Amino acid sequence: MNDKKNLLVELFVEELPPKALKKLGEAFAAVLADGLRAQQLAAADAAVTAYASPRRQAVHVAGVASKAPDQAVSTKLMPVAVALAADGSASPALLKKLAALGHGAEVVAQLKRQGEGKNEALYLDSVQPGATLAEGLQKALADAVAKLPIPKVMKYQLADGWTSVDFVRPAHGLIALHGADIVPVGVLGLQAGRTTHGHRFEAATPTVEIRDADSYAAQLREEGAVIASFAERRAEIVRQLNEAAAKEGLKPIDDDALLDEVTALVERPNVLLARFEPEFLAVPQECLILTMKANQKYFPLLDGQGRLTERFLVVSNIRPADASRVVGGNERVVRPRLADAKFFFDQDRKKTLESRIPALAKVVYHGKLGSQGERVERVRTIARHIGEQLGGAELAALADRAALLAKADLLTDMVGEFPELQGVMGGYYARHDGETEAVALAVEDQYRPRFAGDALPRTDAGLAGITVALADKLETLAGLFGIGQLPTGDKDPFALRRHALGVIRMLVEKALPLSVPALVSAAFAAFPAGHGQAQAEVLRFLDERLIGWLREQGYSAHEVDAVVALRAERWAELPQRLAAVRAFAALPEAPALAAANKRVGNILKKSDEAAGGAVEPARLVEPAEAALFDALGRVAPQADEAFARADYTASLQALAALKAPVDAFFDAVMVNAEDPALRRNRLALLATLHAAMNRVADLSRLAT
Repeated sequence: MNDKKNLLVELFVEELPPKALKKLGEAFAAVLADGLRAQQLAAADAAVTAYASPRRQAVHVAGVASKAPDQAVSTKLMPVAVALAADGSASPALLKKLAALGHGAEVVAQLKRQGEGKNEALYLDSVQPGATLAEGLQKALADAVAKLPIPKVMKYQLADGWTSVDFVRPAHGLIALHGADIVPVGVLGLQAGRTTHGHRFEAATPTVEIRDADSYAAQLREEGAVIASFAERRAEIVRQLNEAAAKEGLKPIDDDALLDEVTALVERPNVLLARFEPEFLAVPQECLILTMKANQKYFPLLDGQGRLTERFLVVSNIRPADASRVVGGNERVVRPRLADAKFFFDQDRKKTLESRIPALAKVVYHGKLGSQGERVERVRTIARHIGEQLGGAELAALADRAALLAKADLLTDMVGEFPELQGVMGGYYARHDGETEAVALAVEDQYRPRFAGDALPRTDAGLAGITVALADKLETLAGLFGIGQLPTGDKDPFALRRHALGVIRMLVEKALPLSVPALVSAAFAAFPAGHGQAQAEVLRFLDERLIGWLREQGYSAHEVDAVVALRAERWAELPQRLAAVRAFAALPEAPALAAANKRVGNILKKSDEAAGGAVEPARLVEPAEAALFDALGRVAPQADEAFARADYTASLQALAALKAPVDAFFDAVMVNAEDPALRRNRLALLATLHAAMNRVADLSRLAT
């Protein structure tokens, strides 16, 4: 009987790496379920539930069959000419093939012919028995274990003392239940049963006997004091964090990565409130927050203005009746960390950023690109160039000063301990040294945006931050492209794609009136003679990132291609051009005009004659071409005037009036006339039309 029941598989292991737990749990469940589906033991839409806790990976699959259905199989044997003798009897080659498949001469009469002539072949129809659950699960389980995205493999010995296996952590138990029945499978030297372990300290019993596949989560919660589901455990932590913070009138810091890591560290979370001494709040809150998050996995609490308070939340894995000792222990642990941060901050402020600059000459930036000191000089050169373009000598001087100080915090104790704070600490130290707020903000924001969706450099104190951030990213791109360190496939060790995206976002979102080719040229000019000149490669790289980013903003491929095709040097205009193209495409005249524009472009490309001369009205002998010329005379000035004031939508929409005369022209006029003078004049008319239609975007790209 091919009955269907729910399946539960659990692999019980020693504590798994917390940063990898979520991905490991998802992969284990997905690969095992896919293996069952591939063998038709589970339906394609079978519900799959993944479980992952610090000491277990598990999956529940609904409606798994005890045996897969049998499959009708048609096996091609060989061409008829080879398989049968002239009298129709089986050839030795055919008999040998059948024997290899486990059949004798008695099945020859059952063979079928398919195909014609030389392609006619013999086929054997048979029934392949479906896999049993034990067979299929064994294969799926082995695949799931083999394909886990393990960050670092451990080698350990099994109980026999001889056999070694490689896995993420030593495994100690395996459950495989089909309904209430144990499925006889094994992996990593373990044989399946129904026994697992709950919480190390708070389980009601030392072991938990799982009754059936559907009781797993409930039994672990009730008898084992474990919330097996990663998602449920995470949601419970969020609920407790918010509840505890609300009682204090505060809110916990928002950090998904920290939340995932803490979820992977506890089996039954218990959120507790703790405090540290208020005097530590004199240290920049970024330092305190980072040390609490990175070293202790605590959740700092912020007030309504986003300022750090002296209170924080601890996610404990135990629930004692009196939690004071747990709270006190965590408070004692965090105090030395905060004291270290205060010490670093106090020590760092004894030296100015400017006094640290000479030492950057001894810090290697890249083996082929010199020291950080040399890099600072290149960034300064580029920043001065950009500053002149954006704000003249005053901005150039501010940007130069910020770029000079920007890397000095790399030599501070705080950044040495917490590299994530580079730039941030530079801003604090710049203010302490008496630098202007514009310079301090530029130093602080030099790495922005650090990741997709990150904030851009602030402009409330001027454009120095944007200027230095642009210079920093352009120097990185020019430097690494110049020595051939380009991203390949998924590998991008220097995050050049992120740097390119940062350049694009700043140019577009801040509407900077800068020429992209000129920026790239200035970046390469900052390097000494002999540095590789890869301007074309950098521009192509930026173009590729630009196209992808614009599509991510919700523009269609046709819209993006139409605008980018013109290779506009100033990307600040792109949003307005894209909006204009979208509005134009919605007009009823748009499809016909786009198709006509494509046709005009093809005619001009194929023509051997120059089409750039002026149109001679006297040679417009056909009424349709004269009408098109007159229409262009009325419409082109309107479109050009709107284009000149950057009203790209109005510029494109003015072209709608050309639909009728363009259609009439192509219906009535032969462009390639036999008279050379007529032909040249008509090509000139089409060239004028083409130029008028493609100032905002290449409208031919909208043609389907």
